Amino acid sequence: MPILAPFRALLLVLPLSCSALAQTAGTPGPAPITPVQTSVPKDAPLNPALPTVFIVGDSTARNKMDLGWGDHFAPLFDTTKVNIANRAVAGRSSRSYYNEGLWDKVLAEIKPGDFVLIQMGHNDGGGNPASDPKARGSVKGIGEETAEFPVAKPFATGPIAGQTTETVHTYGWYLRKYIADTRAKKATPILLTVTIRNIWMPGPDGKPRIERDMGFRDYENQVAAAEHVPVVDMASIAADTFQALGPEKTATLFPIDHTHTSPEGADLNAHAVATALRKANSPLVAYLKP
Repeated sequence: MPILAPFRALLLVLPLSCSALAQTAGTPGPAPITPVQTSVPKDAPLNPALPTVFIVGDSTARNKMDLGWGDHFAPLFDTTKVNIANRAVAGRSSRSYYNEGLWDKVLAEIKPGDFVLIQMGHNDGGGNPASDPKARGSVKGIGEETAEFPVAKPFATGPIAGQTTETVHTYGWYLRKYIADTRAKKATPILLTVTIRNIWMPGPDGKPRIERDMGFRDYENQVAAAEHVPVVDMASIAADTFQALGPEKTATLFPIDHTHTSPEGADLNAHAVATALRKANSPLVAYLKP
């Protein structure tokens, strides 16, 4: 597999620590931990004459420790022809990214002809929306169902600033909101499947198989079909790569927990996105380096 080539030498020398062991059957592992924020990546200025690819997501795309694939994405493109703008924020879900006004900030930057890669899900299933202290969990599903919850203090910023009661929508509702807003700006929305976690279960043959779906794939496909938006399946590309590496070598790419990769793992995920874009015949392929 071509994507493995840059990592073969690295994987032969990386140590395997006890904390990095792959999760196996019957051991779901610890809950995802957001890496400590130690530095602030610098965003390159956007050339207004070029189209821009915006990345909207969570800590798997950016977490300020060089562990997110979004900060490894620009080198794969000819940046004389396109801007790459990573606007992912650690710890956010489709709900909290919207509520906190982060999405409004991205909208203010979008211009006609731009693209928005939308990858949410790791924090949407973080618990009951009624008791989630981080206000991240969304209602399961893709419909118009809602749930009303009081909040401890009024929201300070974002579209629901000043409110003391929040109407929580479904995961699909938030995705559709991002899609509709992007199209209103005459830009192109693209859904990405959620990054793969280092969780392994026995396959039909008894051999370990890596988890391929956190339970959001069906929602993403249903929303995409209804809204006529492409789903770029980077998760399957990455899962195939990790499966070929096996549990021990894959564990070296997840040194913190089962969700957040090393910089090498982030680079692998960035290449998986690029490969998935090619497989989907995305218009973004025109801007990728050969």
